[in-house]
Amino acid sequence: MKILLIEDDQNVASFIRRGLEEQGNTVLQAFEGTTGLKLASQDHFDIIILDVIMPGITGIEVCDTLKNEKKINTPILLLTALGTTDDIVTGLQTGADDYLKKPFKFKELLARIHALHRRATIHKNEGNESLVFQDLEMNLISKSVKREGVEISLTAREFRLLEYLLKNKNRVVSRTDILEAVWEVDFDMGTNVIDVYINYLRKKIEHGFSSKIIKTVIGMGYVIKDEA
Repeated sequence: MKILLIEDDQNVASFIRRGLEEQGNTVLQAFEGTTGLKLASQDHFDIIILDVIMPGITGIEVCDTLKNEKKINTPILLLTALGTTDDIVTGLQTGADDYLKKPFKFKELLARIHALHRRATIHKNEGNESLVFQDLEMNLISKSVKREGVEISLTAREFRLLEYLLKNKNRVVSRTDILEAVWEVDFDMGTNVIDVYINYLRKKIEHGFSSKIIKTVIGMGYVIKDEA
C-alpha cells in the first residue's frame, strides 16, 4: 500500500513508518497539517494516517478539507490522544473512516489499516461483473474464469484468491494481506498454505498458456502487474 502519514511527533512517526515499511508498504511523511494537506491533494494514497493534535492546522481541519472540500475518497485513520465521545464523534463527522486512541500497539494499527483498505477495495469494485487482465477474464456473477476463451475450473478458495489479486492489480500483496482477505484470519497460521494455493492457481491459469500472470516479489508477496 501507499500510505500518507501526517504526524508531528517524530518519535511516533518514526515508529509507525518503520513498522509499515517492514510490512512492504510505501510511506510518505508530513510533520504538520499544511504539508500533509498538500501531499494528499497532489498524489494518490491507499490510506491516510492523520494525527488529530498538531500545530497550525489540526487533523480535524485537514480531514474536513480533504473529505468535504476536495472530495477525496481515500480512507482516513485518525490517531487521537483525545478519548471523549465528543472528540471521536467530531472526527467521524468530518469524514474520518476510523480512529485509534494513543497509545496503541502497532499490531492494532496494522489491523485497522488492513480493514480500511479491504472496505475501500470492495466499495471500489462494487457493481463490476467481471475482472479482466490481458487474456484472462473472471466473471463475478457466474463465478467463471476463462483464459484465451478456455474455461478454467477453480475451487471456491482459488477463485477468491484470484479475485483478490485481480482487484489489487499492480499492488504487491503480502501473505498477511491474503490471509486476512481470503482466509479471513488476522494471524500467521504458521504454514505455507498461501504458497501452496498460489502454486495451485498458477498451474490452472498459466500452464499451457503463452505468459505468466502471477509474479513473486521476493520477501514481500505476490502481484498481478501490467507490463511496463
